[in-house]
Amino acid sequence: MRPTLDEFATEARAFLDFNAERAVRDEFTWGIGSDEITVYAEKSEAEEEAAVKAAQQWRAKMWEAGLGWITGPPEYGGRGLDSVYERVYLDLEAGYRVPSQTMFGSSLGVVAPTILAHGTDWLKEQYLVRLHRGEILACQLLSEPGAGSDLASLSTRATADGDDWVVNGQKVWSSRAHFSDIGLLLARTDPDVPKHQGITAFIYPMDTPGTDVRPLRQMTGGAEFNEVFFDDARIGDRYRVGDVNTGWSVFRTSLQSERASIGSRGAGYGGSGLMGLAAPEKVVQLAQHFGLADDPVVRQDLARLYTGYRLVEWNANRQPPLAPAATKYAAARHMNWASSMIARLLGPRICADTGEWGTYAWKQLLLGACAIRIGGGTDEVMKNGVGEGVLGLPREPR
Repeated sequence: MRPTLDEFATEARAFLDFNAERAVRDEFTWGIGSDEITVYAEKSEAEEEAAVKAAQQWRAKMWEAGLGWITGPPEYGGRGLDSVYERVYLDLEAGYRVPSQTMFGSSLGVVAPTILAHGTDWLKEQYLVRLHRGEILACQLLSEPGAGSDLASLSTRATADGDDWVVNGQKVWSSRAHFSDIGLLLARTDPDVPKHQGITAFIYPMDTPGTDVRPLRQMTGGAEFNEVFFDDARIGDRYRVGDVNTGWSVFRTSLQSERASIGSRGAGYGGSGLMGLAAPEKVVQLAQHFGLADDPVVRQDLARLYTGYRLVEWNANRQPPLAPAATKYAAARHMNWASSMIARLLGPRICADTGEWGTYAWKQLLLGACAIRIGGGTDEVMKNGVGEGVLGLPREPR
């Protein structure tokens, strides 16, 4: 039977109390503790492997407790509950010390929803439980050096050969592909039709011979993105998602899921997520420390910071949710404005490491926030989506 929200909260709290320590979240005080701001942080290979292992172990515990796929269909191990139950759990989990779950962003925010919506029974049975249990990780094999926002111009080819497909080409900006077991691949299967009509989607096993994954070092120091090369890599037709040459409609499902996921992660639940890095109380104390809190322009900026922070958080929690493009765009716009505002407050301190507490550490936010404007579609693409899909405005002239 469906539990009430109070009953579910009691169940979730009991699980968390038994399996994790409560997080002691002291009020932020300027100059005390670490001033580290972590966005796409540089980690050693051993540190990355340890983080993945810890995250997978935690998801396995969640799955065994019936909390691994709260909104999922019961026939695939889910609880079949509304998204509000998931938000209740995430709010509660934010009060405990648990391993970071960011490496499951593509697995659970993009690939699993795509398999559920378009996959065959075999693909669903093969991957849905394993993804949500954390047993395997997934990445996206979408963008290419010559196909970013105009993804439909992709050139990676999948050529039919009996019951197999032979893949050749290159993908780029594939987050955590070096740890992934599978990837959601878009490839051109018919070059003689309009570009949107000649694409097919596949679930691609990353251990397929002919696959080469190479890390890309970001300006933040991290290397969680990769470029992936395919050289006569052969996969069976059973890995195809949807009909041949209908990959663009499959991709639209994955894109909506990704944008909703980015918007939600940007806002965070229980004060987590990207927004927590530029939480208003931190920036207020920054302004006070440098004697800027009484400046009328700075005070106006602080008010804008607070209202923007809350609006993004509330929009991500709306039921029914706001359009994914709007949620994602709002989070990206606010995070980039907030990082620029902090840079104005700090001036040269943000780009020269003097060792002073709470200054140069903010560079990670400044360098990393721009990524949210690109991942899942640029700001310009998001605005077109809101204008045409939400407001009903005429399409932009082509």
